[in-house]
Amino acid sequence: MRDALGREINYMRLSVTDRCNLRCRYCMPAEGVPPTAHGDILRYEELLRVAQAAVSLGIDRFKVTGGEPLVRRGITDFIRSLKSLPGVRQVTLTTNGLLLPSLLDGLLDAGLDAVNISLDTRDNAQYQFITRSSHTADEVLHTIRLCAGRLPTKINAVLLPETAAQLIPLAQLAEELPVDVRFIERMPLGAADIGAAESVHREVIDRLHAVWPDLAPVQERRGNGPARYYASSGLRGCIGLIEAVSHAFCASCNRVRLTSTGLLKPCLCYETGTDLKPLLRGGADDATLRDAIEQAVRGKPAAHCFAERQAVTERKSMNQIGG
Repeated sequence: MRDALGREINYMRLSVTDRCNLRCRYCMPAEGVPPTAHGDILRYEELLRVAQAAVSLGIDRFKVTGGEPLVRRGITDFIRSLKSLPGVRQVTLTTNGLLLPSLLDGLLDAGLDAVNISLDTRDNAQYQFITRSSHTADEVLHTIRLCAGRLPTKINAVLLPETAAQLIPLAQLAEELPVDVRFIERMPLGAADIGAAESVHREVIDRLHAVWPDLAPVQERRGNGPARYYASSGLRGCIGLIEAVSHAFCASCNRVRLTSTGLLKPCLCYETGTDLKPLLRGGADDATLRDAIEQAVRGKPAAHCFAERQAVTERKSMNQIGG
């Protein structure tokens, strides 16, 4: 399936909940955001119906997101059902990792292909400050060690001014374990209060080169995302940079997002999308559902507008959109 600009759309980020067990400062306010009523969240069978329609159109890769997806009861069985749909090539998960240890065996049995784990610092006190929680970075590190070697694992670290000293300690996870570490530029959404786009690419690469002098770009595609990856003989994994604001990857964007309430968003930057819930609950047939998905893809914007922050129309936080 291609959009109006000829981009192949084969990847859907599928949110199963807006709830989260953390309150990260760059994601939501301290009091959180009002939770969506239970009846407004798509049921698992509705999510699977959207996925099945998407697969029939050529979308064969799914990332299960939230909020924190592991807080939703029955998530393992859902992932098993999603992976079992004919034509589904890959199902991955993004999580903060806190609930993953007790679910890992079941998720592997269900066919989970890979996991992304969020960790912005290895310092326990700093982790508690950022997440506004009593949990620790050590808990997440324990999860990462459980996953490493059992399934492809990536660490997502948002670049924050207060965690500048954590760049090398976080990158060293790719030295200690067979995992990729990706550093992510903040986007002006939700609680993120950032100024004009300013690339940190050169600074980050220079600091990494000081530790791993042979660090060099790799051409291989590592997953479905936009990260630019770098490898070194001293690393077991790779280091990636995701600079959605200062180095937009819109020309090669291959994704759409489904929120937990059924809004199919062709671009993260804009509040607009196609509401599939009325179709799912109003008796629409499969052909009508497919047409709605196709229409949303055809309306995918040429590019986001994060560099011009006043043009961003999306006001929801990432837990509501689907992180």
